[in-house]
Amino acid sequence: MSQIKVLLVDDEPDFMEPLTNRLTLRKLEVYNAGSGHEALALLEGQAVDVVVLDVKMPGMSGLEVIRELKQRHPLVEVIMLTGHANLEASIQGMEAGAFDYLLKPAQIDELVYKIQDAYQKKTLQEKKIAALRQEAGAS
Repeated sequence: MSQIKVLLVDDEPDFMEPLTNRLTLRKLEVYNAGSGHEALALLEGQAVDVVVLDVKMPGMSGLEVIRELKQRHPLVEVIMLTGHANLEASIQGMEAGAFDYLLKPAQIDELVYKIQDAYQKKTLQEKKIAALRQEAGAS
């Protein structure tokens, strides 16, 4: 399996730095963005497989980010993180196309499992699209 590229989007450096280190130790390629705007800008120049997105951030909220992200990059999977047991935000995130959500602080093993699951879903979708394109080209 190729290395999974993950973008962490969170406005709290004290949360993001240790999580980046722990994910990197687990052989994931990790990028960071401190805001929704920064994340969307980074995605224009860097392909990623999975975005781990904080729901509550100043400026652009996680829900606004996922809506914009899914319009621009529909195959990128998103796992939403919330520090608040806010079921409504989680439901809205799932409706907007999130793969799943976790409460902060997430257990590292659970987060890695969800990242791997999201990556498998993205890879499967890409294979289906490639097969359809090949089929369309052959007819």
